[in-house]
Amino acid sequence: MHVLATAGHVDHGKSTLVRALTGIEPDRLAEERRRGMTLDLGFAWTTLPGGETVAFVDVPGHERFIGTMLAGVGPVPGVVVVVAADEGWRAQTSEHVEVLDSLGVRHGLLVVTRADLADPAPALSYARERLARTSLGDVEAVAVSAVTGAGLPEVRAALDRLVASLPPPVTDGRVRLFVDRAFTVRGSGTVVTGTLGAGTLHTNDRLLLAPAGTEVRVRGLESMGERHESVAAVARVAVNLRGLPVEEVRRGHVLITPDRWVRTSAFDVRLSSLDPADLPGDLLLHIGSAAVPCRVRPFGEDTARVRLASPLPLQPGDRAVLREPSSRLATGVVVLDVDPPQLRRRGAALNRAIELEEATGSPDVLAEVARRGSVTREWLAAVGVLGGADPAPPELVSVGDHLVDPATWQRWGKDLAAAVDEHRAAAPLEPGLPAKAAAQAIGVPDLRLVEALVRDSGGALVARGGRITRPGAAPGFSNAARRALDEVCRRLAANPLDAPSVPELADAGLTREILAAAAAAGMVLRLPTEVILHPTAPEAARSVLVALPQPFTLSDARQALHTTRRVAVPFFEHLDSLGITVRVDANLRRIADR
Repeated sequence: MHVLATAGHVDHGKSTLVRALTGIEPDRLAEERRRGMTLDLGFAWTTLPGGETVAFVDVPGHERFIGTMLAGVGPVPGVVVVVAADEGWRAQTSEHVEVLDSLGVRHGLLVVTRADLADPAPALSYARERLARTSLGDVEAVAVSAVTGAGLPEVRAALDRLVASLPPPVTDGRVRLFVDRAFTVRGSGTVVTGTLGAGTLHTNDRLLLAPAGTEVRVRGLESMGERHESVAAVARVAVNLRGLPVEEVRRGHVLITPDRWVRTSAFDVRLSSLDPADLPGDLLLHIGSAAVPCRVRPFGEDTARVRLASPLPLQPGDRAVLREPSSRLATGVVVLDVDPPQLRRRGAALNRAIELEEATGSPDVLAEVARRGSVTREWLAAVGVLGGADPAPPELVSVGDHLVDPATWQRWGKDLAAAVDEHRAAAPLEPGLPAKAAAQAIGVPDLRLVEALVRDSGGALVARGGRITRPGAAPGFSNAARRALDEVCRRLAANPLDAPSVPELADAGLTREILAAAAAAGMVLRLPTEVILHPTAPEAARSVLVALPQPFTLSDARQALHTTRRVAVPFFEHLDSLGITVRVDANLRRIADR
């Protein structure tokens, strides 16, 4: 399906043209049919001669309903501009076309109606010349009389060519459906409608309703009067929502894919026409079907920050209209940044204007990561900068879901080395800086980043037992502690299980802190109750125990190893944990199979 909106002055025959093309009455309200004037959005669809289906969003042309017109044209990719042959270009034609230009609409068709009442050539020529000055450019033009039917085949053929020129939709992306109607259906509950511009909706999908963030589930889908299990963009779609009272949803609310959008209340924009300084403080931002009160803070000649009264799911490149309803003052804007930095210091606004000079609203992964130092792929996807399946630029450092700017990566590496050295100077007996403390010290959000920095250090740092240290670094023992440890190590080298008693350790000045540091450095094996053994004790014991009749008791093993019960109890628990021995029952063990 393709979706087009109408545009043009009131009473120039937009609804009549849609009715003639589709056979469907777009004016839904009884008052609209009584007065012969469109008051709200209307919807109709037809199949074109080439086989493509096109749906129309018919908008009101009266000046009092420009907000409704904006809600209709906001989400659609193309437009049919209607000008009456007998009246020509009028005030609301200009205002509608200015809106289209502000939104950057590039695909359109000019239809001059009521060709049975006047020569269409003057109106057609003038309208094409006016449209050529806008984003629509040089559009195809057709004259028609919806009353006599003259020109309708040409309009259908031109529509075929128009929809063929529309950009292909993204059907596998995230969903953002601006609601333009909300109502109830007996037996079904709340139904909302809108133009699906990207992604695919499925029954039972879980969605969020912005701005409140209410979780909803799709009960059913309908498009072109038929039920569907799924509807892909671009399409007019009616969504039956489970468990949502109709009072909680209205035009301008948005259905979005959970966890895939940033709902922002502050974002930076570039204005297409007016100087930001000329804008009043209080405005309406029109995007999709939404019209949200906002305030604007100018930066430079054409950039500003917009603050919304309620958040919207936006992405860089979004086109919107800033409008002051009472004065008709309006300008188009392009969203540049949906997660901008706070402006706290004097001169911050001017600096921000300089930063935004080259911004276009096109996704720039390198610029976004450079400004923030490090982000996750999930965050980049949520702000619309990097698609979920898109590869990251090779210039970035990729660690898990994290993408890091190269300059930040280098700074983190230097900071980590400095933090390790500072920790060693402050706590010389500790075997290194704990990885969690390292992450906090250098300001990284994930321990995997610390591990990767160690791997990338070129051997300048090593990770051991959850701590980061220098390779070959030994604890900073005092001379007396070093001598005492050397004596213990010589004793254990002769007999790996000849553990010094606790009083012996105390007399030698070997405190718990010193023994813990020695064990972390691999000098000794430290077991509970300060049983200190040689690091080779487990393998030495295996060579003795394997010769015993299997299974054996603790007493049998103790005697074979010539050690005490004080040593044997924690030592054999250690052997169990290493998988060298295996318990058979409460009293017996055996050597584990290799």
